[in-house]
Amino acid sequence: MSNLYDQILKKEAKIGIIGLGYVGLPIALAFAKKASVVGFDINAERVELMKKNIDPSAELESSDFENSDITFTANTDDLKDVKFFIVAVPTPIDDYNKPDLRPLLGASKTVGSVLKKGDYVVFESTVYPGCTEDDCVPVLEEHSGLTYIKDFKVGYSPERINPGDKEHTITKILKVVSGCDEESSEIIADTYKIIVEPGVHKASSIKVAEAAKIIENTQRDVNIALMNELSIIFNRIGINTYEVLEAAGTKWNFLKFSPGLVGGHCIGVDPYYLTYKAEKLGYHARIINSGRFVNDSMGNYIAKTTVKKILAQGKNVAGAKVLVMGATFKENVSDIRNSKVADVVKELRSFMVDVAVADPHADSDELKHEYGFSLSDITAKTYDAIIVAVNHDDYMKMEEVDFKNLMADENGIFVDVKGVFKSKVKSLHYWSL
Repeated sequence: MSNLYDQILKKEAKIGIIGLGYVGLPIALAFAKKASVVGFDINAERVELMKKNIDPSAELESSDFENSDITFTANTDDLKDVKFFIVAVPTPIDDYNKPDLRPLLGASKTVGSVLKKGDYVVFESTVYPGCTEDDCVPVLEEHSGLTYIKDFKVGYSPERINPGDKEHTITKILKVVSGCDEESSEIIADTYKIIVEPGVHKASSIKVAEAAKIIENTQRDVNIALMNELSIIFNRIGINTYEVLEAAGTKWNFLKFSPGLVGGHCIGVDPYYLTYKAEKLGYHARIINSGRFVNDSMGNYIAKTTVKKILAQGKNVAGAKVLVMGATFKENVSDIRNSKVADVVKELRSFMVDVAVADPHADSDELKHEYGFSLSDITAKTYDAIIVAVNHDDYMKMEEVDFKNLMADENGIFVDVKGVFKSKVKSLHYWSL
């Protein structure tokens, strides 16, 4: 009798992807080139767009949908024939920076309602170590009436999707996989090898795989926090952070991180899952929490520094016009989730600054719903300060004269958050992290 992997290859068994966002849809389409796939999302409007070969997240082209054996659906009944489930739903934090497991547990309930003996469930959502087995598996058991390991197998394979990155895609990067026992580990590894060209790394347990994922982003978060703290110190000294980093970077083993706003649904969120787990175990994670504090405060710092620069020009802050260029969490994407640009805008407004926000990629209605501000048209000879907050390609093409034409007078403040215009801007009042 053939195992599940063989059945998937022969299209005798279907793969089901639960959650078709930035992570789930690329996985679904990659598998659909080699296997029979059911793509499930609770948002029926998104599903209808995908049926028309449209990615609601604007990451994939219509051509990426072609030659795919896939059924898009919002109907749970369409999952009944699935044998290999992959859960790729968001794992956000709440207003108190605590894990919000509602999407994950909701997806587990959905899978549990259609789970059968011999089925596999692999979770890709970023979680704290232990979450898959301690939180998700009981929901699967409750709603299926089946017994973990005896009746169905579970694994964890952390996603490594990077929005806007066309090079490090699901098929091009090594995949970490794990299973609840040796047999499941082998079958899960073989299944991912169908689409992942560099192969897989088999973690020794589900908890190890969960931990590996969460420290990837925690490590980046802590290193960026150090750069942000250094930028605050160097600003007080009166030297440019990027010039310091350029000099230090000549040493062969210097780690090349830069200061900036740390938002999005990964680096700005994942560390909180780890600190939450640490607190549950009676340990206060000092370095991780300190890094989070620094990075979460950078939006306010940028706004307050801008206000000081405006005051230094003898202008009244109340009513001063500031243009914030960029609102998404990173360059060249439409994703506004956990964008720290919103912190900059909120803090500026607390000083009664007249803030205009522009972004060629963001959706104005989404910004209004999520953060309370809409996009504005850019107008010439208007602004007392410009903050380039997100380095979209559209902005990188601009020269100093373009920014000068937007300023209300010759005393305009130019805030270059990530220091990319350092060599271009000579006559404006320039500041960067």
